[in-house]
Amino acid sequence: MTDYLNTPQGRRIAYHLTDGTGPAVVFCGGFKSDMQGTKAVYLEDWARKSGRAFLRFDYSGHGESDGAFTDGCIGDWFEDCCAALGLLAGKLVLVGSSMGGWISLQVARAMPERMAGLVTIAAAPDFTEDSMWAGFSDAQKAEIHSAGQVALPSEYGEPYIITKKLIEEGRDRLVLRDPLPLPFPVRFLQGTADADVDMSVALRLLEHAEGPDMRLTLVDGADHRFSDETCLSLITNSVEEVLGRVG
Repeated sequence: MTDYLNTPQGRRIAYHLTDGTGPAVVFCGGFKSDMQGTKAVYLEDWARKSGRAFLRFDYSGHGESDGAFTDGCIGDWFEDCCAALGLLAGKLVLVGSSMGGWISLQVARAMPERMAGLVTIAAAPDFTEDSMWAGFSDAQKAEIHSAGQVALPSEYGEPYIITKKLIEEGRDRLVLRDPLPLPFPVRFLQGTADADVDMSVALRLLEHAEGPDMRLTLVDGADHRFSDETCLSLITNSVEEVLGRVG
């Protein structure tokens, strides 16, 4: 059954919380994704079988949470994540998929005392600036400024409506321009056939971040969904490895 919480900013967020031992594992989903996705549900099943506390949730404007997607921005969804983390006590292992990887890195920067470890899946740090804005044509940039939004085609369904707010607010959330200490076990996972997040992003993140226990695993032929049986097993194995290294 879905539960709901009200964030300090007044947004109503949907979540599923599985009781168990800590450190709790938290799944942070991707851009226009939701907590019913394959990876989130697979991790929840793993957590139940393992007796591990687990949380999955929907950002505002996503899934079962209130709000319109086009009203949101990276900062809103970071705040939603922080509010959801308030449901849990003690240290946490975050599992961030795509945009959720960027948000997880922001959490690690804002509240390192809560972090026991981190696993990212096709992490997309700074994508609003380095992928979207940098990839826009002059006409698309002009449309953003004049109309306040632009439509981008998506292989996942309807076009993505990218707002001026999303682009401009995202510039306040960048993590690859300043030092990024990650003083806990970190596992970055990336597919070589990912058409949405290039392998170079994972390499840049590994090179940029600073930490005593960071590893990047590249999976030959894996795409952005990272949801076949091999990839799903790698995710849970990586979470278990991080949990095993928590002091």
